[in-house]
Amino acid sequence: MKPKEIAMFILGALITVCFFAVLIWLIARPMPEGNKDVLYLAIGALIGFMGTIVTYFYGSSAGSAKKDETISNIATNKPDEVEKPQ
Repeated sequence: MKPKEIAMFILGALITVCFFAVLIWLIARPMPEGNKDVLYLAIGALIGFMGTIVTYFYGSSAGSAKKDETISNIATNKPDEVEKPQ
């Protein structure tokens, strides 16, 4: 696994943990009236990040990244690193 992939997994896991931590915090504690708007904004941003993570890891971006890596390996004459289609 490449360092970039490891960093992406760590970042995705961190955002996911933060998302669920905020949700649990909202359920467990009453929300202060003065901070409702800021909290709603933060929750909206976390929901957007979660959507992006799910789209990348389970959507077409992951397949596209794999395709680009395969093409790069073929172009640089590394046939032993090219995965065979199943």
